[in-house]
Amino acid sequence: MREQRWESRDAILFDDLSPILSTLARLGLPVVEPSREGIFYVEDFAVDDLRDINQLDEWPIEDLTLIHVLEKWQGDFFLLVGRYHSLYQKYQSINTYCSLSHPWRLSGHYATLHPQAMVWTGFRHTHSFVRVRLHTTDVVTPGETWADQQHVIWTDERSQAFQSAIDVLDLPIDITRKEGKVQLHTRGRETPFFCSWPDAFGPCQFEFNSSDPFEFLVPATQLTATLGSVPVTSRVYLTGFSSQILEEFGKIESLSRKVYRCSLHTALNDLPHILGVLNKNGGRLYGSLCEFQTKQLLPESPDAAAIIGIMGTQGAFKLEVRCNVMPLEQPHMVAWLEDLLGLPMTYAPLSPFP
Repeated sequence: MREQRWESRDAILFDDLSPILSTLARLGLPVVEPSREGIFYVEDFAVDDLRDINQLDEWPIEDLTLIHVLEKWQGDFFLLVGRYHSLYQKYQSINTYCSLSHPWRLSGHYATLHPQAMVWTGFRHTHSFVRVRLHTTDVVTPGETWADQQHVIWTDERSQAFQSAIDVLDLPIDITRKEGKVQLHTRGRETPFFCSWPDAFGPCQFEFNSSDPFEFLVPATQLTATLGSVPVTSRVYLTGFSSQILEEFGKIESLSRKVYRCSLHTALNDLPHILGVLNKNGGRLYGSLCEFQTKQLLPESPDAAAIIGIMGTQGAFKLEVRCNVMPLEQPHMVAWLEDLLGLPMTYAPLSPFP
C-alpha cells in the first residue's frame, strides 16, 4: 500500500547509528541487533558486465532481477515488446518473468492526479498481464481524514482516469463506488484481477491477466501512444534467467543501461562493506532498523504502524521513516520525528514509478 514517508535531511555516518538505536531501545522500541542476519534490499546496482553481480556473492541473494533502462527512448513500443516476448517464449519456465514499463498521459486536467501515469505489460509462464498505475499529487492513506473535504473530486478523478485507460485497453472492467471509495470489478472473467496501491479513496493500480500471451500487445501500445513522440524512460524487468540467456536479451537494446535489484541476507554491521561494493557501480541499499506502533510513544494520538529504516547511496547513509497513516497532524510530524531521532527530517514520499 502507499505510505507516508520522511527521511533525514543530511547524510550520516554509519557509526552515528549506534547512539540512535540505543535511544530507541531505551524508549522500549524493538531495534535490530547489529550482528544478527536480516534482509536488506539493493536497487539500481549498475553493471557494465553481467558478471558484475558476482561482487555480491559473499552474501546470499534472492529475488534477483535484471533491468534494462531505456533512457530518452522514442521507439515503437509494440515492436519493443514483441522482440522481448519472442525471446521470452523461447526460454520461459515456471520461474521466469518479463515485463516492460512505459509512461502514458491522461487526457484533460486533473487536480488530484499527475498527468503522466504508467503502464506495464508482461509475461509469466502461464499468462500475460497489463498493469496500470496512477500517480496522485498527494499521498492520502486509509484512515487519514485530512483530505476528506476533497473526497468527491478525488473519487471523480480516480474513476475518470481509470475509465480512460480501460476504454483504450478495451478491458471488461466496471468501476463502481462503495462507501465513498472507487472499486473495480471484472465482468465474467476467471483470470486473476488485482487492485493495489490503495489510498483512502480507492486503488491507484490494477492488474488484469490473460491466458493469451498476445492479448495486450496492441492495446498497451495504444495506451503508450497517448504520450505522443516525446523521449521517455522505459524499463524491462527480467527475472529467473541464466546469465547466458540474459546476454541474449541484452542484444535486443544494446544501448540500454543495465541495473540489478535483489534482496540480501546479511547483518546490519555489513552494510558499509556492501555499500562500498555498490559504489563501484552505483546503487542503493535499504533495510529496516525498528518497527513499532506509535501508540507506544503517542498514547493520546491515533495509532500507526511505523518503520524506521536505513538507506545507503553514493557512500553515505540516511534514515527514513514510513507510516501507514500520520499519527499526528502533518505540520507536527517533522518536529516529532526530529525529537525522536535527533536529526533534521523532511517529508519525502516515494514516487510510485518505476
